[in-house]
Amino acid sequence: MKLSDFNYHLPQNRIAQEPMRPRDYSRLFVVHSDTQKFEHLHFYNISRFLKKGDVLVLNNSKVIPARLYGTKETGGKVEVLLVRNLSTYRWHAMLKNFSQKEIGKTIVVKKMVPGTIFKIIPRKWSLEPFSGMWEMECSIPASKLYTLLPKIGSVPTPPYIKKTSDLATYQTLYAKTPGSVAAPTAGFHFTNRLLSHLTKKGVEIHYVTLHVGPGTFAPIREDDIASHRMHGEIAHIDMKTARSLTKAKKEQRRIIAVGTTTVRTLEYFTNEKNGVESGTREIGLFIYPGYQFKTVNSLITNFHLPESTLLLLVCAFAEYKNQGGMTKILSAYREAVKKKYRFYSFGDAMLIE
Repeated sequence: MKLSDFNYHLPQNRIAQEPMRPRDYSRLFVVHSDTQKFEHLHFYNISRFLKKGDVLVLNNSKVIPARLYGTKETGGKVEVLLVRNLSTYRWHAMLKNFSQKEIGKTIVVKKMVPGTIFKIIPRKWSLEPFSGMWEMECSIPASKLYTLLPKIGSVPTPPYIKKTSDLATYQTLYAKTPGSVAAPTAGFHFTNRLLSHLTKKGVEIHYVTLHVGPGTFAPIREDDIASHRMHGEIAHIDMKTARSLTKAKKEQRRIIAVGTTTVRTLEYFTNEKNGVESGTREIGLFIYPGYQFKTVNSLITNFHLPESTLLLLVCAFAEYKNQGGMTKILSAYREAVKKKYRFYSFGDAMLIE
């Protein structure tokens, strides 16, 4: 397989610029793995495919307004994207308009508490292939910075979204744990009403956390897809959730993952004894066709960029469910374009069941 095998043409006007309102009125493209047939519905119809005893797993990571605009000692402007909190004062960040010779220099963000600075320090370890990643030290603790971000930061929406989005718009309704620089967008389609309906129906709902970083969206640069390396992202599953998921697996109940980040979390935390473990880990799992899934039985996702790690994961899951599934997914994407589905972060949903 080559990267070019995962390409498709998407007209620019099919890229959604804002979410559907109500959110569960987005369209739902259903891929039936057993028959390889397609079905076109709306997301509020998702309950038709979930039954009592099924387990629905969502990523509750919360997007932080991580984009800041500062000034260098020279007076030049610099854009800061906070990626990961390393310790009380240290962060990984992506910087624009910054060079190696400026290591040791400081950045001031005017809107912050007077006297607050970021100092760029030498990296303790390699973060390749992310050459734009830096390590920096903030003069105030992370706990205080988190409280300031809603006032001083902006939402780091993807570049293909041209309209300015506020944090409430670019957030799942159940987001809880701050740490993502991009939303786990498959969850955008859920409303409180829909989640309540599923619970009353007997669907078991659990949450895991994966803080989405630039690694999720980094382009694959090698035509040989096996050569691509994912940048690590922090994920967490608590003990109660891990035990419930392990129990569901033993009872052979379906586990439905909402989003590719949830898939990677569940698969990474599944041990050799077919149980789901708890804890906090750094995940760099790259899933592409040929991967043998251990935990996920069905997938709810969005429509992803051509030649992206996200599309490769979706193709891998479809292929795992039914030989020829990869070809079927690419066919589904072409049909979705023809039927004018909305694509990417604020777009419509797909269910592979």
